[in-house]
Amino acid sequence: MGTLFVGGALTLTLSALAYPSMLGLDTVATSGDRIIANTQWGPFTESDRAFVVAVRAAGLWEYPVGQIGLQKGQSKGVLVASQHLIDGHAALDETCRKIAPMLNVVLPNIASPQQEGFVTTLKADQGKQFDVDFANILRMTHGSIFNTVAKVRSTTKNTLVRALADQANDTVLDHITVMEKTGLVDFDTTLFTQTTPPKLPKADTTAPVPPAGQPLVVLTPPPNATSTPVDIGGAVAGNGGAVAGNGG
Repeated sequence: MGTLFVGGALTLTLSALAYPSMLGLDTVATSGDRIIANTQWGPFTESDRAFVVAVRAAGLWEYPVGQIGLQKGQSKGVLVASQHLIDGHAALDETCRKIAPMLNVVLPNIASPQQEGFVTTLKADQGKQFDVDFANILRMTHGSIFNTVAKVRSTTKNTLVRALADQANDTVLDHITVMEKTGLVDFDTTLFTQTTPPKLPKADTTAPVPPAGQPLVVLTPPPNATSTPVDIGGAVAGNGGAVAGNGG
């Protein structure tokens, strides 16, 4: 699951970089519009629920990868990108943990086997190889989810999901940008893998449901955090629908 240099060009093995463009949301594509709850914040669909879970799962592997990057990164660009991963996903995670109980969503405590595979690859990398794999894996995964965020934002009728999508859009774009600024992204290989992902078994792309009663893992914001979670009360009030006591 590593990477190879062939003729001076980076070749990313598909076993390491296989990543469905919908980040697991493809599994509900045919039933995504099905309403599973009518909430005070608007209808809540299969796709909405899958999106909340996907954002949480993304943080569960990208946040620790950011911590690894601060330890193993060889270049300033990778060190900066690592800080952005920790900062952005801590804030997104807080938003997910706020809205999940409001929408009756069970959040995972570990990422999918595929995502954990990315972590394993990066843990094994050393030196310059770490920086190259870090930038390319994360550019590809963020590029894959970017279109999904836009689709959810443009179609959801749920105010809480819209607020999360707004925050995710800003965070994902920021992370795409800092990966590109490393100067290490092989766009030909990365974009090919991003746009033509091999199909993987659902079990590989699904973050497992935690055991009943297991406390939620919390992604702690860094001391110098610049990203902030959604102000739930303000987001609801500002988007045309709020019932007192919606939490915050």
